[in-house]
Amino acid sequence: MKNIIRFALLPFMILMVFGCNAQSDGWKLVWEENFDTPGKIDPAVWSKIPRGHSDWNNYMSDREELYDVRDGNLILRGIVNPDTESDDVPYITGGIYTKDKKGFGQGKIEIRAKLGNARGAWPAFWLLPFDNSQWPSGGEIDIMERLNSDTIAYQTVHSHYTYDLGIEENPPHGSTGKINNQDYNIYSVELYPDSLVFAINGNHTFTYPRIETDKEGQFPFDRDFYLLLDMQLEGKWVGKADPADLPVEMLIDWVRFYKKD
Repeated sequence: MKNIIRFALLPFMILMVFGCNAQSDGWKLVWEENFDTPGKIDPAVWSKIPRGHSDWNNYMSDREELYDVRDGNLILRGIVNPDTESDDVPYITGGIYTKDKKGFGQGKIEIRAKLGNARGAWPAFWLLPFDNSQWPSGGEIDIMERLNSDTIAYQTVHSHYTYDLGIEENPPHGSTGKINNQDYNIYSVELYPDSLVFAINGNHTFTYPRIETDKEGQFPFDRDFYLLLDMQLEGKWVGKADPADLPVEMLIDWVRFYKKD
């Protein structure tokens, strides 16, 4: 009889162990985007990023061939521009953001994605102030930037302190982490009132803390941000694209936001 009871209780004990492990870090999932509706991006949360004049957005376009939702993935593309008569840029790219629709404050953001490999490709996941504070005073949090076909990704913060004053090493404002450039990886940042904690595939890359300083604007990150997901091509940092490598695709499996339980 004792053995029967033990075997009967075993599944429950296993569930309890795994359940405790799943919650051991204290995070509770409060919002997620799984891109489960084929061909549709939720307009209540996301908007297409418009063209701008910076390296990162000067090829942005709302053309339909740059966007797809398929097999549970958001697909963002960078392609050779098929219509240079009406739009004279050599390439066009797709990106979406939650600007003026959804903000993220204290908590943890995770993004699972597979990045395409191409010369001049510069995909990014990042955060800007939800109140549209002027850059760089409002702060910028780069959860992931990857160049070309690299096997590392960059994670960085920008602010008046790091950019205008040029103080990038006290404390260090960025780091890199290894990725599998042929598969999906998970990129994350934890937002606290006194620090930002970055990781790739669960491996801590660096922490950016609030410090005591007489310099202005060192930690503007205790606020709400909106999220940008974009496929970019070319720029001063990444260099030139090669048409032979295009089109290039980025597949985003999900975005998750957690709060401390």
